[in-house]
Amino acid sequence: MQDHDDFTQFVLESYATLLRRAFLLVGDHSRAEDLVQTCLISIYPRWRRVKDPGAYLRTVMVRTALGWRRRRWTSELPTDPVPDIAFDVDRADDIALADVVRRALLSLTPDQRAVVVLRYFEDCSEAETAHALGCSTGTVKSRASRAFAALRASGLLAEEEVR
Repeated sequence: MQDHDDFTQFVLESYATLLRRAFLLVGDHSRAEDLVQTCLISIYPRWRRVKDPGAYLRTVMVRTALGWRRRRWTSELPTDPVPDIAFDVDRADDIALADVVRRALLSLTPDQRAVVVLRYFEDCSEAETAHALGCSTGTVKSRASRAFAALRASGLLAEEEVR
């Protein structure tokens, strides 16, 4: 019962962070929630043996997201139109900036996106990122370099676009 309570406490404390990470990886709120749920379901049976749940879940999440990209998506798709939602005008600039960043991330390959999310949004070291992705630190460096080159070439994060 203690393991269940520890797991529940971990989920309550880290759910927002996990959801943000998942959103940055997949670029869609519904798929991000699915990704978090899938990863939590897969980690629960191993909970007692996991020494560092944050790092373990990060690895599971990145590898699951990359696996989803490699195979055809066959889960549910929304059929009803999403209703218009009013938002705070003061937050319009923040929302616009978040949309630009989301579009820029989605323009990258899944591997490049995973490196950028882990290194620069999650503040993981090159070694931690390499471990999560199952590759070498040199591969992390080259993917980051290619990602930033692609972002510069796309012009999505140009100063005029971000403002």
